[in-house]
Amino acid sequence: MSLIILTSAHRLRSICRLQRIQGHMMSSKAGSEVLFEKVGNAGVITLNRPKALNALNLTMIRHIYPQLKKWDKDSETDLVIIKGAGEKAFCAGGDIRAVTEAGKAGDSLAQDFFREEYILNNTIGTYQKPYVALIDGITMGGGVGLSVHGQFRVATEKTLFAMPETGIGLFPDVGGGYFLPRLQGKLGLFLALTGIRLKGRDVQRVGLATHFVQSDKIASLEKDLVDLKSPSNTDVAQLLESYQEQSSLDAEKPFVLQEQTEAIDRLFSAGSVEEIMENLKKDGSAFALKQTETLSKMSPTSLKLTFRQIQEGARMSLQEVLVMEYRLSQACMVCNAIICKCSALSFHYPNQICLKLCWHIFHIPVIHLGEYLCHEFLLLLCREATIFMRESEQC
Repeated sequence: MSLIILTSAHRLRSICRLQRIQGHMMSSKAGSEVLFEKVGNAGVITLNRPKALNALNLTMIRHIYPQLKKWDKDSETDLVIIKGAGEKAFCAGGDIRAVTEAGKAGDSLAQDFFREEYILNNTIGTYQKPYVALIDGITMGGGVGLSVHGQFRVATEKTLFAMPETGIGLFPDVGGGYFLPRLQGKLGLFLALTGIRLKGRDVQRVGLATHFVQSDKIASLEKDLVDLKSPSNTDVAQLLESYQEQSSLDAEKPFVLQEQTEAIDRLFSAGSVEEIMENLKKDGSAFALKQTETLSKMSPTSLKLTFRQIQEGARMSLQEVLVMEYRLSQACMVCNAIICKCSALSFHYPNQICLKLCWHIFHIPVIHLGEYLCHEFLLLLCREATIFMRESEQC
């Protein structure tokens, strides 16, 4: 009887919490969370949640997508500019809290958010008119998806780029499987697995940004962009390059990974995560030991997923990658739901055991990312969850 009462109470709390979060995500304030302006012949999008570091939610996605489609067909709109409000962030990621709560409760938000976000990413990647992202601040996760697929990404000294998903039990999505393996050498795989942060000019040096402009010149740049008359991609590129030439800040500063580039290519050239870990341990350098320590803190399951995602994505189109990543996202949501239910039903297990389960599944075999991914992945997780819970009970 006590078990039934406990699980019912847990379920009720989850539903109530989800309803509060959804109410926030779908509130009447949504129109003010993303702003649209027509300035001259330019469409300007402003992500307007500065207190939340402009984190992207479903309602914002549902406003941005149709507006982009409308401007794409509008003969009086020649280019699109997207930027973030406030002084700290372009967009610090997706509103992952709401999504994970929805996944635990079995709500469709966990499906809707990822599906519609990835459709938006693909729209940006195939946009016919010049698309300029002013990434003047923190740019992570969902913010990367709103920028990196566009023709032009302008970084400043305030730009902070990262894909930290392996540290939270997910994977570098929003097309990460497409753009990361196309960086030089093994740099994309390194960024994906370690979640390392890049700042300022380094974001452009690796190819994630197309240009670097000092932050105090961004307002002037935006004005000159909107003043362009029927600009081609070449016209926009020339303007951005002229501003880049005027931006000397940190120009003499070397790339943060310049001395480690050869080591990254050598150590991360492997057929599995286990081989990478072995390479790092055998190398024994300070850099290698630091990466070993970093990877040991990440979700092993996420590392395995990410390795295969990057491997497969190198041979795929952006659209194919986004389809693959949608399947992965739903598998991860199912995994979170299983862990949540294990925690609720097995209330006599310490919380740390249920949390440790997320990080346990390091020895799962190479998983198939094709048509039956969700089913196969779920079976593996269920099997590992059962084994781990039994082992924990015996401890």
